[in-house]
Amino acid sequence: MLYPSRTVSIAIDCPWQDVYEFARQPQNLPQWAAGLSSGIECRGGEWIAQSPMGAVKVAMTGANPFGVLDHEVTLPSGEVVHNPMRVMPNGSGCELSFTLFRLAGMDDHAFERDAAMVAADLRTLKALLERTP
Repeated sequence: MLYPSRTVSIAIDCPWQDVYEFARQPQNLPQWAAGLSSGIECRGGEWIAQSPMGAVKVAMTGANPFGVLDHEVTLPSGEVVHNPMRVMPNGSGCELSFTLFRLAGMDDHAFERDAAMVAADLRTLKALLERTP
């Protein structure tokens, strides 16, 4: 089964490497990803975030030179959601993109709500990194 998807992106006036290094650190999620984490801690080598859905496990892809920020979120139900995310150089700054999948059973309203939360999180990250010297 193929899921419908939407890619949400934002331009950030900050070097791509700086955006990548900040965004790939799970401990930074509460600063910018309210849709995923109001708090996070490492337990037994796994990152557990307090999310609007309850406690979730967050597994980030390993460090890489390509700007890949993919991560998997294991929901309280045990369902694993793969979240493709990339940071790409764009002149002196970068473009950050997040692909959101509309999962089985998700209605239009829920999909739109999730897309709006992703967009808000990306705007928060942009504001945070653009004001950091």
